[in-house]
Formats: sequence, structure tokens, C-alpha cells
Amino acid sequence: MYMPAAFNENRPEVLHALIRAYSLGCLVSHSDQGLTADHIPMLMLPADATHPQGRLIAHVARANPVWQQQGEVMVVFQGPHAYITPAWYEEKQQSGAVVPTYNYAVVHVHGKLQTVDDKTDFLQILEQLTDHFEAQRSHPWRVSDAPADYIQTLMDMIVGIEIPVQRITGKWKTSQNKSVQNRSNIAAGLREQNDSAAQALAHITEQQLFGA
Repeated sequence: MYMPAAFNENRPEVLHALIRAYSLGCLVSHSDQGLTADHIPMLMLPADATHPQGRLIAHVARANPVWQQQGEVMVVFQGPHAYITPAWYEEKQQSGAVVPTYNYAVVHVHGKLQTVDDKTDFLQILEQLTDHFEAQRSHPWRVSDAPADYIQTLMDMIVGIEIPVQRITGKWKTSQNKSVQNRSNIAAGLREQNDSAAQALAHITEQQLFGA
């Protein structure tokens, strides 16, 4: 990924937070037909003694050949993104010498995909994923709410996977190459948009601007 120094984001807690908030990963791998991309909801687990950069967990259909992948894969997590109009730049009124751009936040995770064969570990993955995605509900559904034999039958039809992180890269393009006034204007302009992605990008822009 092309990475101007101003746009580099390498704080693990920030990268992990984006993955938790935008959990649908685009898993890029190699197959006999060339590059393939699978869109899979994933959860980033924090670093531990065995996985110093954390690891991604997920599950896929057994019929999906991606779980048999050997070698390195890349998972792309796309955060908020929005068009940036030149109308928000000071130069628009001063000289008119401005053009549009497009801002975004994205994380790339690299590692080797592994399958989780142990039934207990696999069930734990399903429980962790479910607990994560149900966390905002007033009455969260749990895997244990379903009959155990039903869950076991379904588990035969899917495969647990994990990707220990070997390399993680974040790119926060929030007009860091512009003046503080322009960046403030951009954040304010995004705040005025009736769009959740623009609102989220405004928050990230303000974090970058004020060093949060």
C-alpha cells in the first residue's frame, strides 16, 4: 500500500479499534484461478504471549476452499471514507487553486491462515464472535441459547480459522498534508453531512488534528 509518511498510523490500539468497529474483512488469497477475495466478518483478539501482534478469528463455510489456503494472506478492513470538496479549503476563496480529494481510514493485516481443528477451541471462536457482535443488544443472543446438538450439526458445516498477525499497516488519510484551518474546515464540513460514514470520518479527522 502506498504510504506517504503523513498518513501512516501504526498504533496497535488504534488499528485494532478500527477492525472491531468495521469487522467485515476482505480476505485476499491465492487460488488456482489467481487472486481471490472473500468477505468475512472477523474479530481481532488482543496480543498475548503466543501472538505478540494479536490474531484474527472467524469461520467460513466448509464448502469454501479458502480455509485450505496455504501461505500468506492479506485482510483489508475499510473504515469510514468520504469525498472532500474543494469548497472547504481556504484557498477556494483566495485563489481558487484547489481540487477535490477523497479521505479514508484503512487497515491491512498480513499473516498465514490456520484452521482450528479442536472442537472446544472452535466453539470458543463461535462464542467470541457471537458475543462481540451481540454486545450492543439489550438482550444479547448467546450460542448456548441454541440446542447443543443443533450447534454441533452446524459446526460440521463450517470451519474455524485464525490468522496470527505477522504485519499490520494502517493508513489514515485525513488531509494531514493540509493546514490546520483546512483540516478543521474539513471536519466541520463532514459533520454537516447527513451520512454516518462522513460523521465517523469527521471524528477520526478531529482525533488526528488534536492528537487524540
